[in-house]
Amino acid sequence: MNEDMEEDYILDEAQEGANVNAGEGAAADIEAEARARADAAHANAHLLKKERDFVIPGEKLVESMDFLPGRNCFREGNGIYSKKIGLLSVEGRVLSVIPLNGVYMPVRGDMVIGEVTDIQGNGWVINIKAPYDAYLPLSGVRGFIDTNKTDISKIYDVGEIVYGKINMVTASKSIHISMFDRICRKFAGGRVITVNPAKVPRIIGRNGSMIDLIKRKTDTRVVVGQNGLVWLEGEREAFVIDVIRFIEEKSHMEGLTNEVEKILERGVVHEKK
Repeated sequence: MNEDMEEDYILDEAQEGANVNAGEGAAADIEAEARARADAAHANAHLLKKERDFVIPGEKLVESMDFLPGRNCFREGNGIYSKKIGLLSVEGRVLSVIPLNGVYMPVRGDMVIGEVTDIQGNGWVINIKAPYDAYLPLSGVRGFIDTNKTDISKIYDVGEIVYGKINMVTASKSIHISMFDRICRKFAGGRVITVNPAKVPRIIGRNGSMIDLIKRKTDTRVVVGQNGLVWLEGEREAFVIDVIRFIEEKSHMEGLTNEVEKILERGVVHEKK
């Protein structure tokens, strides 16, 4: 065998090996995906309620240790139960209940919109529409602030609107906010509306799908706080507010995202008859 023929043979053999490995890899991926679907189906078989089903306090949602209790749920033995009246949400193995009504109760990690209502020596009091005001300490702001040289009202003044993260909720209901997260900010301009905090998950949508759809179709900046305050800015603010009110009203509707997309396409919430 001459050198050229030998080189072609080696290349063909290598290609064949690569094709075999690729085929084995694809088969392994398909097998893993099928196994994951089978595991999910097996786990979901234990569910006593389906996604978006109406549930009441104390109602058992699942009898299995395969699931974890999320918001407004609790575990007792092998079962997970609802704490509130609402709609069941299934996110992988986490069960939550979206309450139909309710007052916002802060949870660590929530992103909230609030108004500065007071300035104190070491921080700001923020109204987040919860049973208790929140506090933004100087330690919760990026960068060192020398209060002997800086008037902290120049940073956040009374009446200004901020978007921050709940980073502490104590047993005594002391609520602290942080502005460290890169998406935290102070709003300039725009307007703020109040929505039912229980409807916020529907307004945001799964993985942000609903609010992204609204922003994309209307070219409007929209930020939704988990405390039921929504900031928006753009030329179509009034229309976006109508769309948000529609989502609030129809939060129980199946196919809500498709219906909202139709509304956004035609440019009005209610068609004239």
